[in-house]
Amino acid sequence: MSRNGQPTPRTRAGPTTAVPAATALFIGDFPLPRGHGLPTHHHRSHQLAWPTRGLLRIHTTLGSWLLPPSLALWIPAGVAHAPASEGDAVMSSLYLQPARCPATASWPQPTVLGVDLLLRALLDHLLRDDLAPEARARAEAVLFDALRPVPVTDVSAPEPKDARARGVARALAANPADDRTLSAWGTQVGASARTLARLFTAETGLAFGQWRKRLRMRASMSLLAQGLPLDAVAHRVGYASASSFAAAFHHVVGLTPRQYFPLEGRD
Repeated sequence: MSRNGQPTPRTRAGPTTAVPAATALFIGDFPLPRGHGLPTHHHRSHQLAWPTRGLLRIHTTLGSWLLPPSLALWIPAGVAHAPASEGDAVMSSLYLQPARCPATASWPQPTVLGVDLLLRALLDHLLRDDLAPEARARAEAVLFDALRPVPVTDVSAPEPKDARARGVARALAANPADDRTLSAWGTQVGASARTLARLFTAETGLAFGQWRKRLRMRASMSLLAQGLPLDAVAHRVGYASASSFAAAFHHVVGLTPRQYFPLEGRD
């Protein structure tokens, strides 16, 4: 374990701050077994974090994201964050010195970036420990050009504090396909539909319908990451068809399911 409580990473590359031309401090692998997470922490460097395997959840005070291997999160220096696995995952991280990052590729807020073949190839190239400082600097300049933001919104669905609304939230988390109305839920938890609607808005910042839709999208992501067909995922999270689910996913997340999880062989 490191001094800040994080597991010691398997470092794959050795560029350090002692190399004047280098921007990357190091690239490390953090194995995250099922249910494992790291404590909330921050860095003096920028961090680019993505899962090379599995599904990675990263929570910050500015939002929460679920990332497949096709996406990464840019975490600015100083932003507190807590990564965790959704199933067995491996988180890879690239740490970058803020002073050496160009303004055009240094975002002040957490930003989702695409991880395509070019970016993967550049990262593999930077793993080499025999690159001259000048060659590393050129490769890192291209790396910044390859960082491409994608229009993904956070999918956090905060849990209400009130016991009645929290009971509804936990029941829906256990069964996202439950389509009962607030009136029906109110009968179960002892509150009117109006009271529950008010509590969800006040305590989560989202209207109940918006909150439930986000919860369903979060639940769908772990199923999509397993490679389940869209029809099966749709039914498990409360949608009558793959097309209605895909439309809702695109509306909430910003990408279609196939864009978010570009897996071959999906129905």
